[in-house]
Amino acid sequence: MRFKQGFRFSILACVLATASSAFANPAIIYDLGGKFDKSFNQAAYAGMEKWKKDTGQTYLEFEVSSESQREQAIRRMAEKGASPIIAMSFSQASAIEKVAKEFPNLQFAIIDDVVKLPNVQSVVFKEQEGSFLVGVMAATASQSGKVGFVGGMDIPLIRKFQCGYEQGAKYANPKVEVFANMTGTTGAAWNDPTRGGELAKAQFAKGADVVFAAAGGTGSGVYQAAKDGGKLAIGVDSNQNYMQPGTMLTSMLKQVDVAVYNISKNFKPGVTVLGLKENGVGYAVDEYNAKLLTPEMKKKVEAAKADIISGKIKVADYLADNACKY
Repeated sequence: MRFKQGFRFSILACVLATASSAFANPAIIYDLGGKFDKSFNQAAYAGMEKWKKDTGQTYLEFEVSSESQREQAIRRMAEKGASPIIAMSFSQASAIEKVAKEFPNLQFAIIDDVVKLPNVQSVVFKEQEGSFLVGVMAATASQSGKVGFVGGMDIPLIRKFQCGYEQGAKYANPKVEVFANMTGTTGAAWNDPTRGGELAKAQFAKGADVVFAAAGGTGSGVYQAAKDGGKLAIGVDSNQNYMQPGTMLTSMLKQVDVAVYNISKNFKPGVTVLGLKENGVGYAVDEYNAKLLTPEMKKKVEAAKADIISGKIKVADYLADNACKY
């Protein structure tokens, strides 16, 4: 009899454990730059907060402050039974792959890279398409025929932004000159406003009058330099127009918030690709930049958007098309 009672208890425990894991709360691992970087990580935070509000449930979170913490943080969340566990940034791909194999019954997701496992959802964006549009806007707004780009960490992903931006600028003005600089080669490049401002000022000194920053928290220094110099700037990932009203021409939107929300609400293993057609990228228009957008600019950028969606314009992908090699 004792054996049977124990056996029944074990079965009940297994059922409860299965039910618990089926309704487990999600977790998110923010990467270097911090949850409140006003850009990539903060967009993810906004998505999780929306999920929390809509569902009435809670989630776990961790802010990575060093590279060594990535795998440790993901495994800790897995040990707590969190699911799905969402890793922000390509930098966490190897850690996700390793931990996901160890916990095959949990769900994992990665933003900005692909991990091919049955329990992992990978979300990647066509950053080149959104960057093409803001490149069109930059070249159209430019009075000097010179525009700039300030990237964060010098990695292929940020080169995708640069490549798309250059294509868009040259589409709008074939004679435009594009200056480009990367902030650094380590994770510190995502949170160095001082260096961002210095790079922007150097580009302004060469004649640029519009600069696009794809650099996480470093971008705030670019925007401040643009304001101080009476120039224009373009934000990235989140709508950053509010940061320097009247200076921000627009922001290249990368709908990380929507991606994170959808993963939490309806996990789908495999690869999800988000471009203009899927409303995964775009540009921001609001009360802070409305007066800067001329009818000509609006017409030109919307025409380019329609042509990209229809396939008439094919924006080269730095990663796939051997384009814009630097």
